[in-house]
Parts: sequence; C-alpha cells; structure tokens
Amino acid sequence: MPVLGMGGLFFRARDPEALGAWYRDHLNVGPGCSGDPAAPASEWFWQARGGPFVFAPFKDTTDYFPADRAFMINLRVSGLAEMIPDLEASGIAVETRAEWDSPETGSFARLQDPEGNVIELWEPPA
Repeated sequence: MPVLGMGGLFFRARDPEALGAWYRDHLNVGPGCSGDPAAPASEWFWQARGGPFVFAPFKDTTDYFPADRAFMINLRVSGLAEMIPDLEASGIAVETRAEWDSPETGSFARLQDPEGNVIELWEPPA
C-alpha cells in the first residue's frame, strides 16, 4: 500500500501549549483549525487542504536554513502578500527576498516561531 500523505509533524518545544497557541493564532495551524473550507475543523487535528508537499532531505552543510536547526517547516498558503502585513502587525519579523520567488515555483517568505523554528511560507504559482 502506498503512503497517502503526511499524518503529522511532531517536534519538541519548551512550552508546547504556548507554541501551539502561537501557530493557531498567527497561522491557523493546529488542532481546531481548517485550511479547507469544505472540511470542518476538529478539536484533535488540523484539517489541511490537499496539494503538493515537498519531502526533501538537505545536505548537512546547506545554508538554505540555519545550521543549528535540523528542519524547516514549509507551509503552503494562499494570499501571501496579504498575510505578511498581518504577521508584521503582530510583531512577527517576516523576511522576503526577490531571488526566492519565480513564476515556476511561486512566492516565499520566512519567519521564526517563538522558539526559533524556521517557517517558510510558500504560495505556489496560480
């Protein structure tokens, strides 16, 4: 039987409740959230909308994300240009670079959660 998709992402946190609330409040990710208008939210999980998912190990010397981090979370979004001012208004630093964006791959922005985990927001091309 083939793997059907990701079933979860589990990582350590100094304050799991506070970090979970941060993801829910700022990115609509986590239990009780739904990225799919056709699927109701559940108190137990985040209902993600289907679509492309990149699964790619990187060389341990990559500079694509900080060397002190074993992973980077990439979240597929819509309306990235509208999200950025909302995040910044909440005091969250957001980095964009013109060289990250292309018509073939879409648009990108990066931020960090309160515990320093790198999050890449990705808006695929239309």
